[in-house]
Amino acid sequence: MIKNNRYKYSISAMCVVLQLSRSTYYYEAKEQSNAEDELTAAILEIFRKSRQNYGTRKIKHELEKLGMIASRRRINRIMKENELLVSNYTVAQFKPHVDKCNESKVENVLKREFDQQEE
Repeated sequence: MIKNNRYKYSISAMCVVLQLSRSTYYYEAKEQSNAEDELTAAILEIFRKSRQNYGTRKIKHELEKLGMIASRRRINRIMKENELLVSNYTVAQFKPHVDKCNESKVENVLKREFDQQEE
């Protein structure tokens, strides 16, 4: 309503009548969807170029190289919306157990015969 009548009446007067702060009107009037679409496209492209390996930290770094600014939480939200949450590196992998230096191999001298007799 304010947008349609802004040429007849002042925006501040209409905001007072509607009990709405001017900052709220200007915040809503600003086009945010265009910037969000560009950011989403850039995140999708970076994620695909990284062979679906990059998480929010590396995507943020790549966005900074392109001159775009976004928080990791915002990147995470966009990735959730596009179902890109799990990167390939987050899958748990089996790691073989490595022997410690104090666990050296000891010969089995008794051959599991624990009852020794004196001769």
